[in-house]
Amino acid sequence: MPRNKLFVFMIDALCTKDIEYMKTMSGFKYVFDRGSYVKHIETVYPSFTYPCHCSIITGNTVKKHGVPHNAKLEMENPNAEWYNQRSDIKCPTIFDYAKKAGYSTCSLSWPVSGGADIDLNMPMIVPIGYMGDDPGQFLVDNASKELLDRYYWKYGRYLMGAGRSLDEFTMALAPDVIRDYGQPDVMFVKMCDLDTAKHTYGVYSDESYEQLRKHNHEFEVLLESIRRYGDLEHTNFVIMGDHGQQDITMNLNMNVLLKNAGFIRTDENGKIIDWDAYCHSVSLSAWVQLKNPEDTAMKEKVHNFLKGLMDDPQYNIGYLFTKEEAEEKFGLVGPLDFVIEGKEPMSFSADMIGTDIFEKHLPKGWHSSKASHGHLPWREETTTFIACGPNVVPGLVIERASMMDEAPTMARMMGMTMEDVDGSVLEELIK
Repeated sequence: MPRNKLFVFMIDALCTKDIEYMKTMSGFKYVFDRGSYVKHIETVYPSFTYPCHCSIITGNTVKKHGVPHNAKLEMENPNAEWYNQRSDIKCPTIFDYAKKAGYSTCSLSWPVSGGADIDLNMPMIVPIGYMGDDPGQFLVDNASKELLDRYYWKYGRYLMGAGRSLDEFTMALAPDVIRDYGQPDVMFVKMCDLDTAKHTYGVYSDESYEQLRKHNHEFEVLLESIRRYGDLEHTNFVIMGDHGQQDITMNLNMNVLLKNAGFIRTDENGKIIDWDAYCHSVSLSAWVQLKNPEDTAMKEKVHNFLKGLMDDPQYNIGYLFTKEEAEEKFGLVGPLDFVIEGKEPMSFSADMIGTDIFEKHLPKGWHSSKASHGHLPWREETTTFIACGPNVVPGLVIERASMMDEAPTMARMMGMTMEDVDGSVLEELIK
């Protein structure tokens, strides 16, 4: 008797409000017509790409998986190294459970998976800003040698130069892998460009809906590949997002505010010479780090300063959490002593250039200016989880669930149990 399989199609920045439009598209409609979905998936905090992807495959919050941000934050360094190695994740993933259960595994363009023990692994690891002609240097010893030997000579060109496209590279690889390997038992494929479109043009822009239609056509190709070369009848399909996005109208330069209040001292060139508190941007939220957390008087002074910002409507601060509250409420740990977020969607800058406290654009280094994420788990836009297959109950709409529930639920589809995780199996979804 054939064993059931799992095929996951990840669409970066897929939002709850995309669902009704997706139902009209022939590829996505295949899953909606045969399956069930969770309307609102509340993400890990922060709703940032890499922490979310780690939570999706581990079922855990940041405190347990260990990846709090896309980048390994450093003072005054917008080009800090990003998390990219499987060793950065401090707990088992669904791929580890699948390998132990004897399933073949494949992961294409998944973040924080360099060097992972996955049979066929092509990680998302080429630096986002790299525009050179040798992206292969980042894949050697991080991707599966077999995949590199078999496909990179043919498809590596999609990662080269100013017109590079990770999605085109992924979509060149994925159908060939399904054909050449007869569809791995557990296969995750990640697409990026909806996130880029929403950052650039806005969450509800025509360009974003056009990109969603493109992802539908890509899914149709993969669906047909499984129909031709895999085992369609025995495949559990999941279409998911990693976070929502919010349109924004305001940016707050927090480090300029901290400097003006005397918590940061700079030389005549604006370079920091000493500091008591420093802000790290998480786009739609921000972390304020103390130089000496044991200095209780300074800690109270900074806390009172932040509470004062909340009381002044011009700054639009709606949420303030201490380090202890962030850990207790959200399982969030990292280089932080306080977390702040806007009352209405707004971005935060860590930039020290200039004296402008308010800007009408995202700070340099983020994708663009219209929309972003990093916000609290329950705020609009949330993301979603859509599934069908032999182990999925059809016809259900679950209103709300946690991102941490996704890994144990997908594992259960495959007859596996993930232990000691922060999430729970969505039992009503499983046959």
